[in-house]
Amino acid sequence: MPWRDAVAPARMDRIAVVAPTSRVRAVLCAVADAGIVDLERDHEAVAGPARRAWERARRQVDHDNEVLPELRPENVDSTVLERAGDTAALAGEAELEEVRQTAIDDATIAAFVGWSPSTAVDDLAQRVAGAGGGLVRLPAPRGAQPPTLLQPSPARVFQPLVDTYTTLPYRDVNPSIAAGLLYVAMFGMMFGDVGHGALLVAFGAVLFWWPSARLARLRWAAPFVLGAGLTSIAFGLAYGEAFGPTGVVPTLWIAPLDHATTLLAVAVGVGVGLLALSYILGTVNRWREGGAARALVALSGLAGAALYLGLVLLVLGWYRHLAAVAFAGGVLALAGLALGFLGLFVEAGGRAGGAAQAGVEMFDGVMRLGTNTVSFARLAAFGLTHAALTAVVWTGTVALWHRGGAMWVVAAVVFLVGNTLAFGLEALVAGIQALRLEYYELFSRIFVTEGRRFRPWHVPTRPLKEPPCLPG
Repeated sequence: MPWRDAVAPARMDRIAVVAPTSRVRAVLCAVADAGIVDLERDHEAVAGPARRAWERARRQVDHDNEVLPELRPENVDSTVLERAGDTAALAGEAELEEVRQTAIDDATIAAFVGWSPSTAVDDLAQRVAGAGGGLVRLPAPRGAQPPTLLQPSPARVFQPLVDTYTTLPYRDVNPSIAAGLLYVAMFGMMFGDVGHGALLVAFGAVLFWWPSARLARLRWAAPFVLGAGLTSIAFGLAYGEAFGPTGVVPTLWIAPLDHATTLLAVAVGVGVGLLALSYILGTVNRWREGGAARALVALSGLAGAALYLGLVLLVLGWYRHLAAVAFAGGVLALAGLALGFLGLFVEAGGRAGGAAQAGVEMFDGVMRLGTNTVSFARLAAFGLTHAALTAVVWTGTVALWHRGGAMWVVAAVVFLVGNTLAFGLEALVAGIQALRLEYYELFSRIFVTEGRRFRPWHVPTRPLKEPPCLPG
């Protein structure tokens, strides 16, 4: 798999499909059957005879049975199809009629403009030529954003994480792999327990391999569950937690409840590093979207990165009594403020109103830097909560067990019920909080625009024995 397929959408070409008016139907049949062109439709189609006939026929169709449109190669009257009850062909005629209205044409020739993957254009050109038309590559209009088509690849197992937030803009880098790995890592830090992690791994394995039609609808979540389970086991070993502080596994790093301050400091440090990485990726995306100038003055680009790094150095220099570091941080932060204000001022249209708007947005951006950084403390806070809940359950279990006799049964019930409640509550909380950190703290810097999905026009042609597509 080429590395580009994992980090960027498929390259798109803007094309024009051209046909003599006598061959328009044949050419559109070829384009529709290929299903690799996202046609530009700048205006809403007016309902013609085929559309009105399809609307009448649709009222008679069982809504539980989806009608998949098809095209008949030969020119056919929609009234005939309606009388024959051929709803599939009638739906195809309605779509063909709408596309025909988007043509740029005169008395002798018609052209249809759209986008197609670069790798598919040559094959499409042969299809169109065989139907009596031609295909021309066009330069993309300035500022136009091509539609986004993500290539199938194993690297897309975490793509739902990005798709839920936004449609990847065509020029942006796709962070789905890094985002997925980061999501399961943050989940594991908040859910660190070997026993609970093993249960997640088992559930993920069932989702992935169990041959059930009902579970098949949730199979997309299996990589997330498996990854979250594995990272939970890893952090459980670091914390010495296995269904609580049972002593079953050694503590390879720190016990959360004994070193809460250290864990909180580490979580905030992790946040600083992740925010810095988000600024790097945001700068790359701003450069790809609008060039060096946009990357330089954007708050999600170099200006924001300089401001954030400057403030970090300023705080670090003040805390460690390093005057040179604090001074360098102050200078860098001021440079970031100036660049960011310039970018916001220009974007707001300049003048006094633009300056006021830029000042407000700049103040909000600076405040968010602090709150976003501190927000990562929840990685430790919810890890501590998980450890505290399982510690309470384990303490109660041990106390009951030591009484002996019938209390053994009660202790077992307390252990099972307590761990079940802790597992369900903390899994839900950790899943939501890890998602929140990615979307609000990181993705808000990586993405500032929304893309448009590649939606090819695809209507298969019904096979016939006769030569297809008579002139219409």
